Amino acid sequence: MKTLELGKANLEVFADTLIELAKKDKRIVVVTSDSRGSGKLVPFAEQLPDQIIEVGIAEQNLVGVAAGLAAAGKKVFAVSPACFLTARALEQIKNDICYSDHPVKLIGISAGVSYGALGSTHHSLFDFAVLRAINNISILAPADNFETRESVKLAAEMLQPVYIRFGKRAIEHVHRPNADFEPGKAIIIREGRDVAFIATGETVVQSLLAAQLLEQKGIFCRVVSMHTIKPLDEKIIFETAKKCKALMTVEEHLVYGGLGEACAAYLMQAGVVLPFKIVGIRDEYTPTGSQLEIFKEYGMTAEGLAGTAIKLIEKK
Repeated sequence: MKTLELGKANLEVFADTLIELAKKDKRIVVVTSDSRGSGKLVPFAEQLPDQIIEVGIAEQNLVGVAAGLAAAGKKVFAVSPACFLTARALEQIKNDICYSDHPVKLIGISAGVSYGALGSTHHSLFDFAVLRAINNISILAPADNFETRESVKLAAEMLQPVYIRFGKRAIEHVHRPNADFEPGKAIIIREGRDVAFIATGETVVQSLLAAQLLEQKGIFCRVVSMHTIKPLDEKIIFETAKKCKALMTVEEHLVYGGLGEACAAYLMQAGVVLPFKIVGIRDEYTPTGSQLEIFKEYGMTAEGLAGTAIKLIEKK
């Protein structure tokens, strides 16, 4: 099995890229809720102290301040743990950002189960679901350092609200150096006609590793990085479902309301039927542990995904 090169944590790449952009554009401002350390923003504060605002542990204020700054012409990155940003400040996101059409870049850090041992209070497993239900916001979940860098560069220039989530763990590179990145357009990481993995965020790596394991058994998988949850790339979902014998979605999110249900709803309305499985976090009390330990519990590691894929194509 091919070894994937390990990169930085996506969160670190976010912070590095933001410094590069902010040095060239004084309109870029970071607003954070006592998260400069966990958001890897200490170097930003040291190098650009006039372009960062700390509001303390007050996520609703964070979003309100960000909206005001955006209304005044600033390019605002509002940085806070994903679990709190999309729960405590949901009303402000809906009204102050989306309804009011302020192009704030909402950055959910330590998303999914990245906080691991801190338990369910710190897991962000609902952010796709709640934000998908709100008009006028794009939702991105980068898979690796390349997608992270491109997402941040894109967000800085966007004229509409956007939410981007990042994890904490150093992540493997999954893209070729010459890959193209376009919002709302998924990227095919690997080709195959047996099983398709449509994955988002840090589950893309596990899906690619699962595809490598399955190739050893003569099963060839297509792996798609769906870095944009909203707007969804329906064209590639349709093409993938028509090309492959079975399809699995993989996400670091509840099985309700996220990528899987979005794909299922689209395929049903398009009249496409095939063996299909949503892989994510079940609707239960989530166990405490590291990100990878929790992935293993829910069959989201390479071995777990490969096993599920085999069972799925056996049903065909």
